[in-house]
Amino acid sequence: MSNIPNSVELGFTALPADAIQTATRHLKDVIRICFQHNSSAKAVVVYDQRCDLSHALSLAYQNVLPHAQFIDFDANTPEQVLATLAPLSAGDLVVLVQTTNFRMDAYRIRVELFKRDLKVIEHPHLGRMPGDEALLYIDSLAYDEDYYRGVGRRLKEKIDTASHGVVDSGEGAHLVFASSFEDAKLNIGDYQDMKNWGGQFPIGEVFTEAKDLEAVSGKVRIFVFGDTSFSVNKPEHPITLVIEKGQVVDVLDSTPAFDEVIAKIKADEQVVWLRELGFGLNRSFNRDRLVRDIGTYERMCGIHLSLGAKHGIYGKPNFKRGDGKYHVDVFAVTEAVILGEHQVFKDGKWVA
Repeated sequence: MSNIPNSVELGFTALPADAIQTATRHLKDVIRICFQHNSSAKAVVVYDQRCDLSHALSLAYQNVLPHAQFIDFDANTPEQVLATLAPLSAGDLVVLVQTTNFRMDAYRIRVELFKRDLKVIEHPHLGRMPGDEALLYIDSLAYDEDYYRGVGRRLKEKIDTASHGVVDSGEGAHLVFASSFEDAKLNIGDYQDMKNWGGQFPIGEVFTEAKDLEAVSGKVRIFVFGDTSFSVNKPEHPITLVIEKGQVVDVLDSTPAFDEVIAKIKADEQVVWLRELGFGLNRSFNRDRLVRDIGTYERMCGIHLSLGAKHGIYGKPNFKRGDGKYHVDVFAVTEAVILGEHQVFKDGKWVA
């Protein structure tokens, strides 16, 4: 095992002293509860030291996995990294701690690791979250088993049995799903009945979409969207999307950055479909507690939607897999959510 230098040696603007302790505590629960990893299985942590957050998580993993093999991605060639991973067997654990996203010459690392039945924890794009955002990220790694598995499964049950739904985003804006929903997928830290064991962290989401996309209509107010740089963009005032037959037909109170997003989708896909309906569960993120990495913020407690035809999880008769180019996350002002006859979101929290 390699010893990771301390922050002073690396010249980092160190995070608060207790940040590594907090990360250690949270990741210990993740390793034990979510991954059921113990000393009988091997573990490899591939990390870099390009930012404070990647350094802090690497040290935390060194505390949690003292017998793991640690390999610095920047101090080794891709071939050396792959050679370190090659002896692992099904059920062993790989952790990827990345300031950006590791590239290994056409080697899609997480996909290939899953093919080998390895357990994978991936922390990508950590460099997008400096300072206080890094502390929010560490906070978001906390694993409350009763909350995630209890609320997550109850939401799935209500989604899978609901004949319709409504997202109320305030000021008279109601997005109506006059359709039942696709089989909801869970990202709640329980992998025992899933094809792949692991994925991108932090976790906390249940997602679906309308079985009949054209049965979605109304208005929804969004307070954050993913811009063309894959960053969280929060306009001064919420933007209102007008939806007819599952497509965005008008945008009210827009901004130049959001206009650019809409224009790009229309240029390549002609229309702007609304597809994913995401129920974010992670209570570390809300309208006031944001991080700029859109893939991390997607777990925000509340509703998020996707714009564009791309959604590889659910096939639709008029959509060929791979045809859609865009899947842009937008985040709804979430006052209330109704599934069938049940209100499942109220006063800023899930009540399912």
